Amino acid sequence: MYKDIYFKRFLKFATFISFAIVFLIILFMAKESFLFFKDYSFFDFILGDKWRPNYNKFGAFNIIIGTLYIAFLGVFIALPIGFGFSIFLCFFVPKKIKDFLNFLVLFLASIPSVVYGFLGLSILVKGFEVLGKSSGESVLAGGIILSIMVLPFIINVNTQTIEILKNKYEKSSNALGVDKFYFIQRIIIRNSLKGIFVGIILSLGRAIGETMAVMMVIGNAHIFPNLFGKSSTISSTIALEMGMVEVNSTHYQALFAMGLFLVFMIICINILIDFLKKKFI
Repeated sequence: MYKDIYFKRFLKFATFISFAIVFLIILFMAKESFLFFKDYSFFDFILGDKWRPNYNKFGAFNIIIGTLYIAFLGVFIALPIGFGFSIFLCFFVPKKIKDFLNFLVLFLASIPSVVYGFLGLSILVKGFEVLGKSSGESVLAGGIILSIMVLPFIINVNTQTIEILKNKYEKSSNALGVDKFYFIQRIIIRNSLKGIFVGIILSLGRAIGETMAVMMVIGNAHIFPNLFGKSSTISSTIALEMGMVEVNSTHYQALFAMGLFLVFMIICINILIDFLKKKFI
């Protein structure tokens, strides 16, 4: 009894510490951002298309669009592959091989992002250059790298969802003589939408905040993104420029404003997806 009480108190304390750390981080970022927005218009910041700190121009529109473009492209590529792989694991693989493949998926999630970046530079960027692109660094290269990085999140969530549905309905389905493919199509896929939405949320959180791997393959040009052209993201811009700026300068504060906007962008996307999940599922 006393162990349960102490354990609950420990969980409450850990939860409080977690919220306090997040709150303090956002508060610090908000303080630096407020100093920036005292002298610079918020709408000029999010709608301006010129990011030239040396000329006191801090338009982040192209960078914001690049962040969303690459993140959604990565999830768009990974989602059907991850969901299909989850179905393959749950229905068409013996248990020993399934355990080995699950280990590989977990290993995929543990690889440092800089390794993905090097692979992207060595394979994707060079490959696009061989195919005739003037520069292999592109939004597509970033999207492909991100899709590989978010695959473990999508596979794990969907595998758990499919296993629950399989255990719940498979015996009844077999008793009625339902074909396996019909069972997958009519029962598993139709009832896996919640798992798909959770996988999208987790994947977008990882994709939007990813820095090193994306920074190494997209060219880091502050221009409006297109699929085979260079672009930049919020996190890569902060990583590249934060070490070179003067503390408390306008440029320094603008980077904090960009980071704060990234946090609220992730929160808004999660709220939107959660709303869609509740409304349509």
